[in-house]
Amino acid sequence: MADDAPTRLPLPIILIRGFGGFGVEDEKRIAYQGFNDGTVYPQKRGENYIYEGLVLRFMKSRWQYRDATNVVGYYGAPIQEREKIPEPLAGLDPTFFSGDKIVIDPGMALALVNAEQTPLQTLWVFRYYDLSDRVFKAYGSALVRLIDFIQALARLRSENVPKVNIIAHSMGGLIVREAIQGTYQAAGRDAKTYINKIVTLGTPHRGISFQFLRHWIRIDAESELEHFNPATQDKKDNPTGFKNFSKHFPPSRVLTVVGTNYRTYDVGASSVMNRVFSLADEFGPNYNRSDGLVKQTSAQLPGAPRTFVHKCHGGVDSLVTSREAFEIATRFFFGNLRVRLNLVSADVLRGLDKFGKSEIFFGVSIKPRGVDFDLFHQSAEAENCYGPFHETDLKDNGAAFDWAGEDRLIWEGWLDTKATAMSSDRPPGNRDIVMRLDFYVGERDLFGIGFSDNVIFRKQYYVRAIIEPEVALELYDSEKFRDGIAGEPMTKTEDAWEFKVGGTGFAATLRISFESVPESG
Repeated sequence: MADDAPTRLPLPIILIRGFGGFGVEDEKRIAYQGFNDGTVYPQKRGENYIYEGLVLRFMKSRWQYRDATNVVGYYGAPIQEREKIPEPLAGLDPTFFSGDKIVIDPGMALALVNAEQTPLQTLWVFRYYDLSDRVFKAYGSALVRLIDFIQALARLRSENVPKVNIIAHSMGGLIVREAIQGTYQAAGRDAKTYINKIVTLGTPHRGISFQFLRHWIRIDAESELEHFNPATQDKKDNPTGFKNFSKHFPPSRVLTVVGTNYRTYDVGASSVMNRVFSLADEFGPNYNRSDGLVKQTSAQLPGAPRTFVHKCHGGVDSLVTSREAFEIATRFFFGNLRVRLNLVSADVLRGLDKFGKSEIFFGVSIKPRGVDFDLFHQSAEAENCYGPFHETDLKDNGAAFDWAGEDRLIWEGWLDTKATAMSSDRPPGNRDIVMRLDFYVGERDLFGIGFSDNVIFRKQYYVRAIIEPEVALELYDSEKFRDGIAGEPMTKTEDAWEFKVGGTGFAATLRISFESVPESG
């Protein structure tokens, strides 16, 4: 594997929290920075009734991560003296143990080095608020130092020095970008040789739409708030702005998870402000395309894959406390199959009122077999469908969510075929994977004239990919695959398969492709 190539092997994972508020003393007392908070789903049963939170879920997963959070200490002032370093740690740089605000605890490091389990499969919580600096430059430097610690500890046990995977919530994603675009860049180091892949959960990469707060708040957090400013992020000459990210790290190795349920966010004023301070391409206060705090557009990075999850920004049953975040992140990190779904052609057969301002929206939700969550969710309620369109072929350029290139990419996601053996409804015979595609085409009249809010088309299909002995795809309009019944064969093109969907109000041709992801890039 080349030093800068990505891998899907199990690697250390760093969890980074979001903005801690204007006073963070209470936040410092939270052991796992909220990553141990889960969600109860009263309407579910069995394993899906309770989601335990990211930390416990990782430690219970088939990758068997070891919690290494306590190996590193974070302090408000540099640690000047340290007791004698145990002999097994003599190979480490002595400056790792003192002379800085973030240092290795020798006793905890020794326990990790002596453990039977490899240090490669470890879980770390980055407690940057313990440093008391509230300056992004300091956060970026501290994160890089933590990564150096992780690699140095692994070097004592293995010839392979691991990169790290990172899951960052909200402002945590901006801290990762500060490390990549600021700290590593200033040191002349290439971030992609240290960081493997990144998942951001509701990170305001392009800022937060309402910025009136920062004009009158003069507190320690002002530096943090400045990074939420769209005007700052949008500057081409800002080296740490989102427009310059691709110069320092491949966007293809970042998955942006975008929340869409603003209704359940418990800070109601934020949801109101997101409607009032709408972006230029969101057609005013008619829509609230946000997770309650961060706009759906702002949570994305140019060139980076993204997925929509119908959760709010934070709190109970949110992006950071729901099962969806864990399942989607682990498939991105470890999945061995990348899937793309494209719209080839479309024809809206009814709707588009002659009077008023009629608009068409197109969306799809994608759910794999054997789990109780969507890999990708679009719906009228989420206000995240593609559109509005005003042409029956859905090709006009008025969409708030632009097509990803000329091939009109709808969804790009990752699957793990190793998990198919655990599916209880897998039919006998060849190994396969099944995804449910829930299509929605709707109409909205902004002026309320005519048949406003029509559902033009709504139907579920099932795509079954037979993996062995050779890849073949079948389409179903019901769950007949559970009985081993063959579906309608798809049309094979040069590097993908095409299939048709439709009904009384809509007809479309779509293309789906599967690409094997090697263990090392």
